[in-house]
Amino acid sequence: MKNTSRDNKIDKMAMLIDGDNAQPSLIVKLLAEAGKYGAPTIRRIYGDWTTPQMNGWKECLNNHAIQPIQQFRYTVGKNATDSALIIDAMDLLHSELVDGFCIVSSDSDYTRLATRIREEGIFVMGIGQRKTPKPFVNACNVFIFTENLTDDIDDRKIAETEKTGENGSGSNRPNPVPLLKEAFAMAVDEEGWAHLGMMGSNLRQLDPSFDPRTFGYGQLLQLIKAHKDLFTIRKEDDKGRSAVYIKRKDKRRSKPRKKAPEAAANNA
Repeated sequence: MKNTSRDNKIDKMAMLIDGDNAQPSLIVKLLAEAGKYGAPTIRRIYGDWTTPQMNGWKECLNNHAIQPIQQFRYTVGKNATDSALIIDAMDLLHSELVDGFCIVSSDSDYTRLATRIREEGIFVMGIGQRKTPKPFVNACNVFIFTENLTDDIDDRKIAETEKTGENGSGSNRPNPVPLLKEAFAMAVDEEGWAHLGMMGSNLRQLDPSFDPRTFGYGQLLQLIKAHKDLFTIRKEDDKGRSAVYIKRKDKRRSKPRKKAPEAAANNA
C-alpha cells in the first residue's frame, strides 16, 4: 500500500488545484504544506481563464511552474473545473506516474474522487477551507484547513487553548480532549504508555483534518503539554533519537468510607 506520513515521504505527488475554490495568495504555503508529504512534481490548476476571477492566478503560474488547464463554463453558475480535474486525476492514477495526490478545493464534489484514489492504496491529501463538507475531509488521508496556513501561532492563541478545560469551555476553538483520549486508547501499551508518533497517526485516522494548529499550537507535543492535568510526558533516547511517550493521569479518588451505623442500644 502506497501510503505515507511526514516521516515517510512519497516520491512524486500530483497537486491539482480547483481555481474556483482556492486562493492565489496562499500558493507558496500550499506548495510548502504538500511538500511535507511528498514532492509535487505535477502541478495543475483548473478554471475558466476567460473570466476575471481567474486573473489573480495568472501572476503566480510561471513563478511556481503551475500548468493552467482551460475549462469553459457551459452553464452559468456551475463550477466548470470539477469534471476536468476528476478526469485528469483518474488518468494520472491509472498511468502510475505519481504516488500521491493533493486536491486543493473546498468542494464536496471531489469526495468520490478522493475515495477512489484511496481504494487503490494511494495517498491523497486535501487542502481547503474549514467550511469543507465532512465527507470530503474524511475521504482523504490528510486534510489541511487553509485557515491554519494563515493564522500565526502566537502566545494569545496558546493562552486561549490553555483556558479550554475538559468540557471545552472558555474558548471558541474546538475541544481536542476527546480525540486525544481516543488516540491514546488506541496506542497505549500494557504498561499504560503510548508513543507520541503512534498517537499522531491515530489522530489522523480518527479525523484526517486533525491539526495542532487548529488549537493554537504548532506541534502535537505542545498541545498535549497544555493538558498536563490529563497526561504525563516521558522522554527517552531511542537509537539516537528522542522518543516521547504519553500516559493518562488517574483521576480516580478513593471515596470516603461510610461510618458504621450506631448500635441500636444507643437509640434506646
